[in-house]
Amino acid sequence: MAPELRFVLCGSVDDGKSTLIGRILSDCGQVFSDQMERVEEDSRRYGTRGGAADLALLVDGLRDEREQGITIDVAYRAFETPRRRFIAADAPGHEQYTRNMATGASTADLAVVLVDARKGILPQTARHTRIASMFGVRDVVLAVNKMDAAGWNREAFEAIVGAYRRLTDDAGLPEALAIPVSALSGDNVTRRSEAAPWYAGPTLLSHLETVDIRPTEADRPFRMPVQYVNRPGPDFRGYCGRVAAGAVSPGDRVLVMPSGVETRVESIVAWRGERERAERGDSVTLTLAPGVDVSRGDVVCDAENPLEVADRFRARILWMGDEPMGAGRRCLLKMHSREVGATVTRIRHGVDVSDGSARAAARLERNDLAVVDLATDRPVPFAPFDRCRGLGGFILIDRATGATVGAGTISFAPARAANLEWQEFDVTRDVRAELKRQRARCLWLTGLPASGKTTIANLLERRLVAAGRHTYVLDGDNVRHGLNRDLGFTATDRFENIRRVAEVARLMVDAGLIAIVSFISPFRSERRFARGLFEPGDFSEIFVDAPVEVCARRDPKGLYAKAARGEIRNFTGVDSPYELPARPDLRLDTEALSAEECVDLVMERLG
Repeated sequence: MAPELRFVLCGSVDDGKSTLIGRILSDCGQVFSDQMERVEEDSRRYGTRGGAADLALLVDGLRDEREQGITIDVAYRAFETPRRRFIAADAPGHEQYTRNMATGASTADLAVVLVDARKGILPQTARHTRIASMFGVRDVVLAVNKMDAAGWNREAFEAIVGAYRRLTDDAGLPEALAIPVSALSGDNVTRRSEAAPWYAGPTLLSHLETVDIRPTEADRPFRMPVQYVNRPGPDFRGYCGRVAAGAVSPGDRVLVMPSGVETRVESIVAWRGERERAERGDSVTLTLAPGVDVSRGDVVCDAENPLEVADRFRARILWMGDEPMGAGRRCLLKMHSREVGATVTRIRHGVDVSDGSARAAARLERNDLAVVDLATDRPVPFAPFDRCRGLGGFILIDRATGATVGAGTISFAPARAANLEWQEFDVTRDVRAELKRQRARCLWLTGLPASGKTTIANLLERRLVAAGRHTYVLDGDNVRHGLNRDLGFTATDRFENIRRVAEVARLMVDAGLIAIVSFISPFRSERRFARGLFEPGDFSEIFVDAPVEVCARRDPKGLYAKAARGEIRNFTGVDSPYELPARPDLRLDTEALSAEECVDLVMERLG
């Protein structure tokens, strides 16, 4: 039997992915009678075929999926034929669930891209193709579906094939096998269609049964990330992991990265006992002799072919966060079994999903593809993704919420990265703060224009200085006279405005100061970014709260009136939104409280 094939079904919404996998399962005898009875019952309630069995319901398991006739989550289905075992991932087509499609592609050997013969290539078709390519899928099948609804029109099929081949050329993919199919009837899916005598290629199933999917990692040097250090007793220490590339045998010389310590493999232990060899994909436990210090996240590799270690990377990413991402965003980066802090230091360019061209991008919206530079807070053992998927792929995790906000692949480590290191000094932030007899921190005042931020910041600094504290106020208007004088009020410039000020405030806290920041900072993502630059407990978001009507009545500079007349563009509270803090550390109601009372609350919080 041929090796197991993992494939992902992708494409735009309603192209027939769930129906296609349902057809394969049904025709291959992989559906039990009680399952089919349930499908027939659900077809009468949710189906789209007038009460006839809707095979898509074999895959669409969530209630919302059944009621809406769409796929929301990735549905995995295992099945087999006499020739091969398969694991199919049915990926959602809706743009809002693109992250789920990326999940399915990340472990796939092959992608089946469906296109509705009546609609042709759609933006989501192109996006899914590029994501599949980004995550290492090299074999692609173009299934032009619903050919029966298009009258099995050969010219329409060939036009779609031509357009798709231009797309795969742009994406750097080999030429895709194109098959005209009808998932509804099974034509050219599991049996050859008599309706398309002009097509002489294989059926979809026969191609999946015979395609060669030998991974390139099998021929690479040995690499195994350590997932767990196993010590069941004092006489055994083993290092558990899944072989990411190559093969290993007892007696082989290996290195432990990133330390670079050399040792040798003493034994290979699997669940059925000791083995003489472990290959790519095998989950095993290695014992090493002599004993060395190995931790979770280290990588054991061939001593003759050391693994690279770096803390600066060029990478391609898919941004999945609901809020935009700009340069300077700090996240957690998880690569194989190692998790480190990481910063997106630069967005080099976005990627147009339609043609793959580079486009300028100051920040990324959800589902955007881009090439970026990343910096990690400590060196990481890695391999470029095109050499080893298991050591070159990563996810980005929001430090505050723990949500996965991005996924990407490493292209290379820039040579200049070795020259850039964070310099540690003997005089630390704690020493500087102790000399000032205070705890250094950042007090971030946010709120609408004329809500009272500047007044409170001024009174607060006076009160702190009178108490012998060392402070500095960063005011929005003042900073725009110097450091940020080159910035306007577009969304991109607003983010850069906050990024620069947050970095300056971080340096002030490092200097042992109490930094008071008085900035509108209207977007939650910007404030979350600012918080992420600081250690836990060093940043307080203080919401200076007043209704927009009250702020407009105060209007000491007359800005609300000018914005209402159209003399000022992108003015927060008039034609640009202010996102209320979800969970501020302190809320100051300046409609109900005086400035002095607000400062009392801040001082009480400082202790």
